[in-house]
Amino acid sequence: MGWIRKRSDKGTYEASYRDPQGRVRSKSFKTKTEARGFLAAAENAKQRGDWTDPRGGKIRFEDYAADYLESVAHLRPGTRQKIEGHLRNQIYPFFDRTQLGAIRPAHVRAWIAALEKEGLAPGTINGIYRTFSKILKTAVIDGLIPRSPCIGIDLPKQTSHEEMKFLDPVQVEALAEAIEPRFRALIYTAAYTGMRWGELAALRVERLNLLRGMVDVVESMSEINGHIEIQPTKTGRPRTLSLPRSLCELLGEHLGRYPSEDGFVFSSTEGKPLRRNFYNRHYLPAQVKSGLDPDLCLCTNRQCEERHRPLYRFHDLRHTCAALLIAQGAHPKEIQERLGHSTITLTFDRYGHLLPSLDERLREGLDEMIRSARRSGGR
Repeated sequence: MGWIRKRSDKGTYEASYRDPQGRVRSKSFKTKTEARGFLAAAENAKQRGDWTDPRGGKIRFEDYAADYLESVAHLRPGTRQKIEGHLRNQIYPFFDRTQLGAIRPAHVRAWIAALEKEGLAPGTINGIYRTFSKILKTAVIDGLIPRSPCIGIDLPKQTSHEEMKFLDPVQVEALAEAIEPRFRALIYTAAYTGMRWGELAALRVERLNLLRGMVDVVESMSEINGHIEIQPTKTGRPRTLSLPRSLCELLGEHLGRYPSEDGFVFSSTEGKPLRRNFYNRHYLPAQVKSGLDPDLCLCTNRQCEERHRPLYRFHDLRHTCAALLIAQGAHPKEIQERLGHSTITLTFDRYGHLLPSLDERLREGLDEMIRSARRSGGR
């Protein structure tokens, strides 16, 4: 239990106690009753195991976030870059100098509302919020604040399935034939395997077995501040995919015609690893040439009033693969394994709206049971 000392020089009461680490903590009050209440609250917090250092809440969010980034060494380079972008562009402008203990749920709600007014997509806002919430949750674990202010926060609804776009086989053909011949096989492989951009860029020749029609997806490539990084796949788990025979033939021709000095299946026009500039230099112009997006403006003038946002992103080729698999009647588990989703729940969240209605399947099954029973009863 703590103790109270009256300071005659200041006419106040100093309440002192030992924290869980044995250090003495003190605070002055005008009345003895206030001092007793403070000590009782401190002792209760220690007994519950949720005592926090009063000085911890005075740390500025910006300073703690910097320490947090240094402490999470396991982050993938791309993930670290994304978190740094969230902090720099959307979080620091609102919370940088705010003390951790001063952040309230009302502040978080106002911040989310401000992001919505900026026109950010719901998925983007949700990602930024996860970064912010994770940092504050860690501050709770570190004993700096008693609880996170990210409580009861209503986030904008994500409608990712409405934003997805899919190409049909004829459109895939048009896009592949419109792009430079060196990248034709890349378009087909993206659309018919569902591999991510980073997985395609990191794919090495030895991962292909064209005789068996198989490809091992083991690594992913990312470009961080101009540097190429090769790392495990997004989920950290390799997977093996089957390849259509026609795609195997196309890849065989591609390897013979466009070898890479680094052993990659797909490479730049100079035979080097693929970089982000592929998107603007080759993919977008191919959309215009193919007729899929003839109104897309390709100029670099930011003030141009023409439409710069493309109709189809490269990632939409991955969505295209999922849609084609569903059209073929593939089971959700097969789609999950082919796309490399970490869980079947993620597959349903992304593509569940394309899958046949479960209620419809139940109805058809029940109808067949009734018909079968009637046939049996009439014999």
